[in-house]
Amino acid sequence: MKNAAPDIDTYIAEFPEDIQAMLQEVRATIHKAAPEATEAIKYAIPTFVLKGNLVHFAAFKNHIGFYPAPTGIKAFEKELSVYKQGKGSVQFPLDEPMPLALITRIVEYRVKQNTEKKKK
Repeated sequence: MKNAAPDIDTYIAEFPEDIQAMLQEVRATIHKAAPEATEAIKYAIPTFVLKGNLVHFAAFKNHIGFYPAPTGIKAFEKELSVYKQGKGSVQFPLDEPMPLALITRIVEYRVKQNTEKKKK
């Protein structure tokens, strides 16, 4: 396994230009939905943090992996049903447009979740 990138810019720069554009689009969408979140590299992939891990994303050979935790997947189960999924992940194929509006709603949901969790 290669060493983890020190930051998201470096992580994105390691991919071909077309994939970089998709990753930047996802990154910008997350920033817009969670402007107070900070960026980090956790588990060797880009992560947004706000009162705990918010979401992660990563590029793979055939998809962009998006990791909003199992609760983020469950809350958008119907809309995400058209994509391949894992317990806390979803795969957005590289040959389809990124579902940015859906990503926005999921991130906003996760912000609310993390904020309410920290209040308790």
